[in-house]
Amino acid sequence: MTSALPTPPATPEAAPRRSHFVDLTPFRASPAFFRLWLGSGIAGIGGQMTVVAVGLHIFALTGSTAAVALVGVFGLVPMVIAGIYGGLLVDTFDRRIVAILAESIAWLSVIGLACLAWFHVDTLWMFYVLTTLNAVSVTVVGTTRSAIIPRLIDKELLPAASALGGISLGLQVTAGPALAGVLVSSVGIQWTYTIDAILFLAAFTGIVSLPSIMPEGGAKRPGFAGIKQGLSFIRHAPNIRLSFLLDIIAMTFGMARVLYPAVGALVIGGGAVTVGILFAAGAVGTLLSSLLSGRLGQVRWQGRAIRNAIMTYGAFMALFGGVLLVLGNHASGSIVQSLGDANMPGLIVASIALAGAGAADNISAVFRNTLMQAAAPDSMRGRTQGLYIVVVTGGPRLGDAYVGLLVATTLLWLPSLLGGVIVIALVFLLVQRTASFRNYDALNPTP
Repeated sequence: MTSALPTPPATPEAAPRRSHFVDLTPFRASPAFFRLWLGSGIAGIGGQMTVVAVGLHIFALTGSTAAVALVGVFGLVPMVIAGIYGGLLVDTFDRRIVAILAESIAWLSVIGLACLAWFHVDTLWMFYVLTTLNAVSVTVVGTTRSAIIPRLIDKELLPAASALGGISLGLQVTAGPALAGVLVSSVGIQWTYTIDAILFLAAFTGIVSLPSIMPEGGAKRPGFAGIKQGLSFIRHAPNIRLSFLLDIIAMTFGMARVLYPAVGALVIGGGAVTVGILFAAGAVGTLLSSLLSGRLGQVRWQGRAIRNAIMTYGAFMALFGGVLLVLGNHASGSIVQSLGDANMPGLIVASIALAGAGAADNISAVFRNTLMQAAAPDSMRGRTQGLYIVVVTGGPRLGDAYVGLLVATTLLWLPSLLGGVIVIALVFLLVQRTASFRNYDALNPTP
């Protein structure tokens, strides 16, 4: 699931917020936070463009949804290792230096993709290597950035900063895919990758200007003992652990992104533009729910809120699968690349379903992040965030594998419809069996 940042509950001393809109105070209080937020947001738009472009590029080369799904599958294990070990690095070394190095590797991987496109190198394994390298470095970047933010602003401003992070993510996943669809269909994949490489420079602006940020009370050296300590903390933190598991379930069985190229070509029609719209639809839900997140911090029983949000997410993804089922029964089976010839009613309903899923996912992320920030000690922040990044970025890759297996049936509607039902059932059962999570009190946070 997407990782929108949270809005923790108001403390007993704080007056309840009346406005539904987010607080911009962190921007005024910390110029460093603003630069980091702005730089990562601009770079993130380019990153989302490349996610869409890679899927379209590989589908154009192979005509295979399974080949698109392998982008996520191949990157999964390296990304897990990067999250675990990268979190330890964040708790050991200067976080500014770790971020700069990781951003540099991610930038070079995008430049590599652009070179493959410009020189018409169609060797598939090269795409898998570069996308895996990008996923690994982005995992470390996300872990580092999450650990840096609490050092840039006062503790009482973290809720507002978290909501602003959700807005940034919403803008990224809204504008990025939409721009990718337009750029690929107009100027080509080569320019899409190149523009991402240019936008990526903004990330360095936000990080290079930071002061040295050494971890406080973290690991003494980046060895196995530090990793073991972090895993031991998670093992004895049932609420944090279950929040991770619920996200994995949602993303494994409720992720449909690798279907979009085939849906745009064969079911709804419209080609690359439709693919961009489908990617952007979920992001619109994320953005709107972030903009209206001002009062989410007043929710006290956040375990139940997480349960309800994820079950709602599953219901919307099942609706998306139902739309594909209905449209698939009436599709001609021929490739339709023109948006004017697409099934517009079907595209509208599918987009509404994905927007609802994006909003529910974001609300779930608000409360999951709130739980983790409030319950985890500072000495474990890097390692906890590293594992969290593994979950929020690794879950969709498991989802890619799940879709890749089911799509072999040629029933494009099956992964989402069946997956949505599985998400609802598993989340309800797991939360019912875990009393500490079901009764998690934001006013008395426990890991």
